[in-house]
Amino acid sequence: MPQVKIIAKNFMDMVSSLPAIKLDMLYRNQFICEAILRSLPPLAKKYVLQMLYIDAPVTSKSLQEWVLADGSSKHKVAIDRLIQLRVFEVIDRKKETAYKLNPTFQTSLRKHLIYGGTLPREPMPPNVIARLPTSEELDAYALEQWECFLLQLISSGQAERSSSFSSSMMRIFQRGLLRQRDKEAARLTESGFQFLLMDTNAQLWYIIREYITNSEEQGVDQADLIAFLLELSFHTTGEAYNLDTLTDDQAVMIKDLADLGLVKLQKGRKDSWFIPTKLATNLSVSLADTTSRKQGFVVVETNFRMYSYSSSKLHTEILRLFSRVEYQLPNLIVGAMTKESLYNAFENGITAEQIVTFLQQNAHPRVAEKVPSVPENVTDQIRLWESDLKRVEMTPSHFYDEFPSRDVFEAASDFARMHSGLLWEDAKKMRMVVKAEIHMLMREHLRGQK
Repeated sequence: MPQVKIIAKNFMDMVSSLPAIKLDMLYRNQFICEAILRSLPPLAKKYVLQMLYIDAPVTSKSLQEWVLADGSSKHKVAIDRLIQLRVFEVIDRKKETAYKLNPTFQTSLRKHLIYGGTLPREPMPPNVIARLPTSEELDAYALEQWECFLLQLISSGQAERSSSFSSSMMRIFQRGLLRQRDKEAARLTESGFQFLLMDTNAQLWYIIREYITNSEEQGVDQADLIAFLLELSFHTTGEAYNLDTLTDDQAVMIKDLADLGLVKLQKGRKDSWFIPTKLATNLSVSLADTTSRKQGFVVVETNFRMYSYSSSKLHTEILRLFSRVEYQLPNLIVGAMTKESLYNAFENGITAEQIVTFLQQNAHPRVAEKVPSVPENVTDQIRLWESDLKRVEMTPSHFYDEFPSRDVFEAASDFARMHSGLLWEDAKKMRMVVKAEIHMLMREHLRGQK
């Protein structure tokens, strides 16, 4: 089951895992090179741009001279990232290591900076297409689609258009976010609960990662999907692009992306087209900055009451994950965090830190600029209640006594200790407790002692 650590991973980890041949094919695309450059840490960007017109290898000593002495840790992070993405090629010399830019990446980025890039498709002329949605309509559509998608994850009964989701999208839910046993209704997993509290950009890239992995298992080339996604981020929001310019795999993918709200599909008398929303055109920006500030909606008071200024059904369902919703008005949700509601959240796998982070990131503009934006007594108490549940840890175990002799007891004790399974022993009364996972091994060992 994918853990939440995977959710937080950068999408570029998937790019770096591609074989060298496929990665070089990606780097022939100028827009992908720009997307990679955007995703890099600031110091790594500096190295790439400074070495863009240096064809000779640069020694590691020379590279270190480009940063101040207190920047050594950031320098290491930058170098590791560049090597991981194969933007840097490592040249081992007898005296010291040197680095040079990947020639394919270097050539493509040079061309892009000098001449600009040309996308594989141009916007359709206005006289061919019907009325396009306004910027406001497109934003509303993207938000509605994304919220519908997340509501489907919380409960299939919550999404009004749940039947519109493709089988490939539904399979993503089952890759760790949902579980279903026999004839029971599908339920959120621990990762699923945690996923819902994440930033939208992190959620989006997790879904994209899982979508690409799922498509690869269906025989679709992973590098082609990554290339199309990163290219899509350089299209113009609100412009119409002909669907006939897409390959078969891209045509399937564009329909799935419409489920997520990344594009809107429209049809005319003769032609069909897709219109990128901000979710799509911000993809490459999201790679570099997943902490962009969005309009918050939650006010938390010192008495643990919450006022959520929102009419979104999704916001209501998310708040129910860790609080008790008391009543709703057309644009206001009033609730309270109680010990019981938070204990329920902790048991579902949501951590105190994730709840605190969610409240801080979604703080209403009137309190967002305050320090702290969420009262300290509230955040401290949330963490304390979580620590209460961790005071006692349950470990399945087995109790052993009535050993035939001290030699057998000591041999059994040594055996359990060797396998890291000894939890407690009383040498005087020849009793011990061992972990359940080594119980069968202990039985075999004791049989051999007879």
